[in-house]
Amino acid sequence: MIEIYCVNLGRYISIEGGSSLLEVSEALRDELGFEPICARVNNKNEALAFRIFQPKMVEFLSTAHPSGERSYIRSLCMVLYRAVSRVAPEARLSIEHSISRGYYCRLGEGVECTPALVAEISAEMRRIVDLDLPLERHEALTADVLPLFEAQGLGDKVELLSTTHEIYTTYYTLDGICDSYYGTLAPRTGMLRVWELRPFKEGFLLVGFDKADPAFPPQHITQEKMYRAFTEYVKFNGIVGVRTVGQLNNAVQQRRAADLVNVTEALHEKALARISDEITRRYREGGARIVLIAGPSSSGKTTTTKRLGIQLMTNLLKPQLISLDNYFVDRAHTPVDETGDYDYESLYALDLEQFNRDLNDILDGKEVAMPTYDFETGTRRYKGNTLRLDEGSILLIEGIHGLNPALTAHIDEAMKFRVYVSALTTITIDDHNWIPTTDNRLLRRIIRDHKYRGTSAVDTIRRWPSVRRGEEKWIFPYQENADATFNSSLLYELGVMKDFAEPILKKVPHDVVEYSEAYRLLKFLSYFQAIDLRLLPSTSLLREFLGGSSFKY
Repeated sequence: MIEIYCVNLGRYISIEGGSSLLEVSEALRDELGFEPICARVNNKNEALAFRIFQPKMVEFLSTAHPSGERSYIRSLCMVLYRAVSRVAPEARLSIEHSISRGYYCRLGEGVECTPALVAEISAEMRRIVDLDLPLERHEALTADVLPLFEAQGLGDKVELLSTTHEIYTTYYTLDGICDSYYGTLAPRTGMLRVWELRPFKEGFLLVGFDKADPAFPPQHITQEKMYRAFTEYVKFNGIVGVRTVGQLNNAVQQRRAADLVNVTEALHEKALARISDEITRRYREGGARIVLIAGPSSSGKTTTTKRLGIQLMTNLLKPQLISLDNYFVDRAHTPVDETGDYDYESLYALDLEQFNRDLNDILDGKEVAMPTYDFETGTRRYKGNTLRLDEGSILLIEGIHGLNPALTAHIDEAMKFRVYVSALTTITIDDHNWIPTTDNRLLRRIIRDHKYRGTSAVDTIRRWPSVRRGEEKWIFPYQENADATFNSSLLYELGVMKDFAEPILKKVPHDVVEYSEAYRLLKFLSYFQAIDLRLLPSTSLLREFLGGSSFKY
């Protein structure tokens, strides 16, 4: 017998050596009060197939936990792959990115993805779920796994594994097919009861459960502007021949990284020039005196604002910058979140009345005294700084709430132009494993906070769920209000961030819960070949996080 500590129950339990986590969870079903989908073992995420041969600390996780939710969605992806391979064997399933509360899937060239075909695939998925088939985990020599993937036409996975040089590979089997996923899967298909396929654009959406009401899929939301931003970059990836991490790694090995950096940076510059031209057009027609630049954490708003300002100057406009941070209310009046901490992500952490009053006075041609927020004392002060709009001047205002109508409720709509900035990652690990934009931004923030704020990865990871809740409440609902969307992701950036993030993540102690997230991110980064920072120009948006920028922050 072995003693393990169950975090859920807060006590030690005795188990037979070699028992799987699934067997342990079934024995504890009545005490746990929920059906686990995966677990944390010594603060490391594991599938329920994991077998215990020595004392461990175990925490069983449900789909309400972020790791459990990811396991649920990955498992649905494998069920979808099995269904597509049976219903449309000539199709090449590609799961590209998240959009409209689902995951956008396409079936490749030569396959017309009609609503009838989507319904047929959905029916086959439902059959597989109802059969409650096992999703079996295996680990084998990579040299033995490659022929399995090759036989199924999964060339993208072969290319990836051939560039990562791992000796062993973990993969799963379901009803006669095999596949690999970035993380754990559920033990059986019968656990995947809530989902939906929805015809969408040239493909369909795979939709899981609604976090607010897990018994049902979420309601569809329209995100046309986000879809267009994603689509533009997906097409760009196809043109340069780098859709997946395997292709990126091959480009690095073939010494084409410099070319990728240059063309990707040029794409950024061209996008900002287009936005600048549209702002200038509206300005000359009598509107767009204020440009509001918004986006979630670590999306690169600051560098985007500076580079957009340069583009506007080439159009003979004079940009003047205002930081929303200077309009924070005094700390004593700052709202608090559900944990009792100050909620600086809240719209009402800003003095909206003073902000709107100052903007209207500036638009009326008045000279306005500008505040400065002292973060040490938590008070707003006036140090003699003033602002007046001259002929040809335009205001650039950066802050997370720029798209929220309540921020500038007293400003004439014609005077405003809104820009949404987000790192919409379009490169995928392989055809069945996309890269969440939140992971990209989290890595940016971990590096930046460590480099410029002395913050450990533990603290940044611990704070991230609160940041994400703030984004869900204060930023994402207003994305479609944007007049322009700028995708700040860079095709090559995860290869560059690898060497910066890995040493920071490796410092996360094993005995804290944040270790599981650090370990997951390290596993994710292990797929990438490193790219030399020296290839980046000093104006690159990525230098806002890594250092060496020619801009002052």
